[in-house]
Amino acid sequence: QVQLVESGGGLVQAGGSLRLSCAASGRTVSTAAMGWFRQGPGEGRVIVAAFSRSGGGRYYADSVKGRFTVSRDNAKNTMYLQMNSLKPEDTAVYYCAANTGADYYTTYTSSAAYDYWGQGTQVTVSS
Repeated sequence: QVQLVESGGGLVQAGGSLRLSCAASGRTVSTAAMGWFRQGPGEGRVIVAAFSRSGGGRYYADSVKGRFTVSRDNAKNTMYLQMNSLKPEDTAVYYCAANTGADYYTTYTSSAAYDYWGQGTQVTVSS
């Protein structure tokens, strides 16, 4: 069974940076479409960024465009979310997810498309 473990969250000041990692086991990241979601206090889980199984397709939510970058390291079987210019509004629990039934080119932005999820890592941005 696929397991995903997020790490790299923490407390940062506004304008700072964090890099989140999602380590996968049971499946290589190159054989699944991957995504990052977040859930703020009192809010639902929403898409942050995603890439296709090919690694070439990219999607970013409007709220993070120009600040966040999603990537993967196939050798380490790990997906990353580089977060720059962080804002207090970015405070949330961040989750990585995998779609093991994905086609090669599609980016998936709906949580319903993902069948495996990590437990989340907390990101807190102070003003």
